[in-house]
Amino acid sequence: MIKLVSMFFLQNRQPMTLKHSDRYSTQGLTEGQFEASSKKRVYKNLLGVTSKQEMDKLEFHALVQASLKLFSFYDDKHQFTAKDIKKIHKIWLSKIYSWAGKYRQINLSKGGFPFAAANQIPKLMKELEKNELKKFTPCCFNTLNKAIKAMAVVHTELVLIHPFREGNGRMSRILANLMALQAGLPVLNFGALKGQTQKKYFAAVRAGLNREYQPMIKIFEAIVKRTLKKYKQRQ
Repeated sequence: MIKLVSMFFLQNRQPMTLKHSDRYSTQGLTEGQFEASSKKRVYKNLLGVTSKQEMDKLEFHALVQASLKLFSFYDDKHQFTAKDIKKIHKIWLSKIYSWAGKYRQINLSKGGFPFAAANQIPKLMKELEKNELKKFTPCCFNTLNKAIKAMAVVHTELVLIHPFREGNGRMSRILANLMALQAGLPVLNFGALKGQTQKKYFAAVRAGLNREYQPMIKIFEAIVKRTLKKYKQRQ
């Protein structure tokens, strides 16, 4: 399991670079601050790390360890909640950032695409729990296609909300993997989400604004197919 988890995150260790909007002041908020002398490349952290390369390594190793813990923590009957998602984020980053497991208070965007407004996150996470998480977890369905749809829909909605200051994409992939394990699948291989495929992924996220999930379902179909192929080759 350790080897499989490490391989998964080696393929997916690059975080998304996001910008925060200036719609309101972030002065005084720790999550809106950077480490001095880091050239605004490293968020203010508990370890005083100023090197982006060093921070990437720390986040990566923390993510591997957190995943090993989480993969053995939730069983195939567990229905995930907003509290669980905060817990996942906290277990991963609590030794690095003071705001780990806390909803962000600043607005974020990527390439001009704004994620959910910060002041709406508590409400949106409650709705996610009441609707998608209740409907699609535990991820135990009688067909693989239904499990794939469940993972794709939950993933899309969670990424659109982007509840935390940092690590939303990686954290969302952890949840997708926890759902995959509930469905009897091996750890998912997200390694091909780069280049043109990454562009299709972001387009699929945007399509989710209109509750159009088919683009993300196709992406997850390819991920599961690739995962199962690699898994069989290792047997």
